[in-house]
Amino acid sequence: MDRPLTDAFSRGLQLRHMRCLVAIAQERHLARAAERLAVSQPAVSRILAELEALAGVRLVERSDSGRRGIRGLTPDGERLLPLALRMLEAVQQASAALRPDMGDATVRLRLGALPSAAQSLVPAALARLREQVPALRLEVQVAANDELLDDLRAGALDLVVGRMSDPRLMEGLSFELLRIEPLMLLVRADHPLARRRPALHALIEYPWVVYPEGTVPRHHTESLLDARGLGLPTGLTQTLDMAVARGLVMRSDAVWATPAGAVQDDIAEGRLKAVLVDAAGTEEPVGLLRRRDVALPPVAETLAALLRRGALPAKGARRGRARAPA
Repeated sequence: MDRPLTDAFSRGLQLRHMRCLVAIAQERHLARAAERLAVSQPAVSRILAELEALAGVRLVERSDSGRRGIRGLTPDGERLLPLALRMLEAVQQASAALRPDMGDATVRLRLGALPSAAQSLVPAALARLREQVPALRLEVQVAANDELLDDLRAGALDLVVGRMSDPRLMEGLSFELLRIEPLMLLVRADHPLARRRPALHALIEYPWVVYPEGTVPRHHTESLLDARGLGLPTGLTQTLDMAVARGLVMRSDAVWATPAGAVQDDIAEGRLKAVLVDAAGTEEPVGLLRRRDVALPPVAETLAALLRRGALPAKGARRGRARAPA
């Protein structure tokens, strides 16, 4: 960016431009961003156009499906986003410092979690956190990993229990290992194959319940079958909803391919039976993800400590810290 453009950007930049960029990044839809900002959708488009003109680059990739949808931020938009977040956070801090009596005293925490973690690691930690912070206003989002990381980078979440991802999604984030989760194949306790050690080719004669395409568990499921020259059966149900998957498997002959964390209680209490297959190579690290450019709120640090305490790594696995590439 040359000097005249830099000066124009500095002189013309306003908080409404930063609020607009953050809202678009978090909502991923122009109309929803407009609703959040309490302005019209054309007003959001106009503010975004002003910001892009000041920056001299395109910041948002529009969707081919329509003017209101977006694909995401461009690389330039991604570089500007953390600065926009810090600017808005600084304004909030200044307001609280000047008028502490007018601030919102509610303690708020926004947590994102993978479906498997939401079944295992998260509930016990949240219950203990509620005991320590009874007035906590807690928001929990359960979603696929890529969506969680997008929201974390956009400032819509404070902390995520998720997986490492490709360098683009990990930019600006740090990862701390909690445990290693292998893929498991599950059937109901009285399934015809529950008390046998069937080969995989026998299992694919039954319908399967799997994660949606593009998710890590789905990739590991397909890799497990591909290694044995097999493919997914024709009878297939794809879902991220653990309640739907569990209910379907318990009421049918379906086989469920899922990370181990999602089914620990079901196996321990005899509701589901693990099919003994060699799943080497499907292990996946699950851990805490946060933004590197901001300190966690104290309540999020407390939750992180509770999650560490409750994590039970697989035998031979070690807890540790790993930094994602910049």
